Amino acid sequence: MAGRLTTHVLDTMHGKPAAGLRFDLLMLHGDHSHHLISGLTNDDGRAPGPLLEGDHFHLGGYELIFHVGAYFQSKGVDLETPFLDLVPVRFTMTEMAHYHVPLLVSPYGYSTYRGS
Repeated sequence: MAGRLTTHVLDTMHGKPAAGLRFDLLMLHGDHSHHLISGLTNDDGRAPGPLLEGDHFHLGGYELIFHVGAYFQSKGVDLETPFLDLVPVRFTMTEMAHYHVPLLVSPYGYSTYRGS
């Protein structure tokens, strides 16, 4: 099986997919990282396609950074006391498989897990 990485973001405040949310994918190398891609989620809250697949998929440590503060601001959410800005999710891919990183997010909390 070929490896691939996907993501999906759900806006739990509004009860719908988080369309137009920016994300950055970095590959981790010990105490430093390098930027691989940036993108915006589509109307379904998903990246437009796999973040990594084929020759671009490599085992190792990664970080997805979700720009949730800017997302909620762009949706007109007026927070008296903003809490979340960037949500980093660090994970390790150790096998050639489908890795799916979903994020459920509100302005004050989030949850993630290894999806399918």
